Parts: sequence; structure tokens; C-alpha cells
Amino acid sequence: MVLRCMWPWVAMMSLMSGTVDADDEFDPPALPDNVEELGANIQRTMTLLATSTPERRNRVRVLFYGQSVTLNPWWQTVADYLCTTWPNADLEIENRALGGYGGPVLIKTADYDLYPFYPDLLIFHVWSGVETGEQEEIIRRVRQRTTAEVLLWTSNLRWPNSVPPDGDPNHPDVLKVDAADAAISELYFRLAEEYGCEVADVRTGIQRYLADHGLVVKDTIRDTVHPNELGNFLIASFVIPSLRYDPDFPTEPWRDLVTDVPVDDPRVTRGEDGSLTLTFDGNRIDVIAAHTDDPAPGSAGVLIDGRPPSSFPELYYHARPSASPHTAWPAIHRIGHQAPLVVETWTARILECDPENDVLRFEVEGSVTGPDGQGDHKQRFVSNSGRVVIEPNEWMIIRSLTYRNLPLPEDYEVTWETLPLFVDTWQAPVTEDPAAEYATTLAQGLSNAEHTVTLTPNGDGPIPVAAFRVYRPPLR
Repeated sequence: MVLRCMWPWVAMMSLMSGTVDADDEFDPPALPDNVEELGANIQRTMTLLATSTPERRNRVRVLFYGQSVTLNPWWQTVADYLCTTWPNADLEIENRALGGYGGPVLIKTADYDLYPFYPDLLIFHVWSGVETGEQEEIIRRVRQRTTAEVLLWTSNLRWPNSVPPDGDPNHPDVLKVDAADAAISELYFRLAEEYGCEVADVRTGIQRYLADHGLVVKDTIRDTVHPNELGNFLIASFVIPSLRYDPDFPTEPWRDLVTDVPVDDPRVTRGEDGSLTLTFDGNRIDVIAAHTDDPAPGSAGVLIDGRPPSSFPELYYHARPSASPHTAWPAIHRIGHQAPLVVETWTARILECDPENDVLRFEVEGSVTGPDGQGDHKQRFVSNSGRVVIEPNEWMIIRSLTYRNLPLPEDYEVTWETLPLFVDTWQAPVTEDPAAEYATTLAQGLSNAEHTVTLTPNGDGPIPVAAFRVYRPPLR
């Protein structure tokens, strides 16, 4: 789901003021006791939003990631709040959450959903993977592989089917669920300390709201876990207060994560051939085009450490595969490789599918590689070229058919792309909008270390460069 700030917003500003219009359906919750501390760990994102003006619109990328609760309507309320409160920012907001996918599976899908997207802000919650470590590992990898700030939100409240809505809150089944949710909260507050994350304490906020209004947990959910209208209102109500800008917060935690180096900076050297060279420390480098009236700017060759970016194997990735039949689940959790990749489209055709006997056989073919072997979903598959590796039981097709109790559609096949995180040639854009920022990623996914980038004009027109932008994740 992608939002580019194009639809009307349902006003939430009453939340921040503590007042509510007479037409609003729900009473606003009390603001958190620590409201003045909220947002301290996401101030790079909030500064980009707050300093956007009609004359200079900063680009900001936000990703919601998690499970089915993250797909519920509260996320759109939060997204609309961002768009409306900071209308001068060029916001790109996506929700790539996957229903039913706990930490042990999301740690696999994050390889194509999360790190390549490289958000400025990640809004994250997952139910499982606390004791087994996957949740912490995802956050650690975010801080290693990206400069994203992280907003963790503690769980909304759940209630087991085995206990009536007005049943005993000390029933063992209730206590079991509550203990699991408390463990998520404890984890998130620990991760905030260790990895510099922000925490929106949804769990405590809803507990207080229920007590203040004489309600029970079931008043906020439509089954055992998914929020109803009130529940969605409350989750948004306790996430939004963290999305605040405060210029008095210290800048040290974030100011060196992403830095702009103007083209006239002494660190940028110019060659006799018009080339521009910068030595930088990080895992991603962008070029920011200078605004010009030239209708036909030229292009430049790109070198990283003296090599074309396409020669770096780590700058390619297998993108999310198409969906399993009758569901939104990706057909394959994770696709690896043991040979260098090339940009191409892959197709997996089903040769045999028998859900009752757990049989799934397939063949894969790449648009560049060509036919690349056959496999079985219960065996480790390594394609002939080595460009596709699928571990046992990573396929979701059998589970999807069993879950929906439907047959495999005729001519069903799985497709995905191998995509580049680089350009070998930078084509300077036509900068028609003087307020917009025209940034191009030259290379993303490098080792988080010292590198050198060189742009060399191809002689087909001017290459107006304003700056380089360097991204250095906080963890090596």
C-alpha cells in the first residue's frame, strides 16, 4: 500500500490540544505524562518535515511494517496526519505489513521489503519473535543497513475467545496473553535504550483509557486482536504524539547519519575532464541535481572505488515475489543467491501441485539467465546458475491453497525481479519544479565504510550537480 499524500485527512489535531469537537465520535484520550519527551529519537525525520517550505520541499520516506494489525485503518490516519500537518514535505509513505507474519518470518521478508526501501522513518510492531530474538535482530539490521529512525509501538490489547468479554481479568488465558504483550513492551523499551529507537506506548495508553471510561478490552477489538473503530482511533491517538518536532532536542544522535556535501566543498575534487570525486564514509551515496533551466542536461558515468556500481554483487537484490494464490502473502518468503546477480525478471512455473500430499514441484527461468532448473519445495533449491537459492519450506503456495480451500488457478506462476540498488550512468534530470529536490541514488548497500565516488561527464550536455548526500548507518 502506497500513500503519496493525495487524499483528505480526518482531523486529529484535537488530540494534541486535549480538546475535541462535538461531532467527534470518541472522547480523546489523555496525553501521555511524558509528552514533552516524545519524539526525541526521530528528530531527523521530524526536522525534515518541519523545515520543508513551499520554496524547498524535503523528501521524506516512511514505512509501516509488521502484521495484520499494522494493516488496519489506524495507519492511514497516522499517514494523513503527517501529510496534513507538514504539507510542504514530499512524503512517500508505504505499508508493507503482512498479515499473520510474525518475527520469525518477517526477518526473511525484510530482506526485500524493508532494507532496500531504506526509509527515513520505520513504524514497527510485531507480535512474535520476542524470546527467539527475531524482532531484535530486525531492528539491529535496520540500524546496520540503513539510516532509518525507528518508532516502535507497544501492542494494543488482546482478549482470548475462551473468556467472556466481561470475564475475569485474572483468568489464566487472559494473564497468558497479557504477559506476552507485556514482554513486547519490555523488549521495545530495551531496544529504545540500546538502539536509539522511539517508543509509542499504545498498550499503557489504552489501559488508561479503558479505566477512565469504564470500558473493557473487547470494546476495542473486533475479534481477539484486531482493532475495531475505537481500537483504531486509540492506536493512532497514541502513535501520533510521538510525531512531533522539537528544535530543543539534541541533534548529536542523528546529525551525522545523513550529510550533504555541496559540490563546492573542498572535499569534492574536480578533474580536468570535468569529473567530480568525493571520498565518503557510509553505505549509500546520492547525487542532488542543481536546478537549471537547461532543457537537455547531460549524463555522467559513475564509479565507486574506481569500479562501475554494477560490478558490486551486494548492490542487487531479489524483490518481493508475486502473491500466493488467493492471498496477499508473497509466494516465497526469501530468495537468496550464491552467484552474482544481474537485473532481470524471474518466473517460477508450477509443474505439479498436490496440497493433500504436500507436493509442489516447480521450474525457474530468468529473462536474462534463461531456463535455470527444477526443484521441490521441501528440498533446498539452487538454480543451475546459482542466481536463485530457495531454502526448504519457504514456499507459501500449499499453505495458501489449504488455508483458502481453493484449487491452484489455471496458468498460475510466480514472478519476481532482480533489481539494482545503483546506476552506472547518471542522467541529470530536467528540474522543472524549483521547490522539488531531485536526488538520485548512485549506490546503496555498500559496506558501511570509506568509499570514493566519481562522476565523469559523458560529453552529451551539462551535468548540474548541487551536492552529494552521504548515508552512514549508526551501526557498523
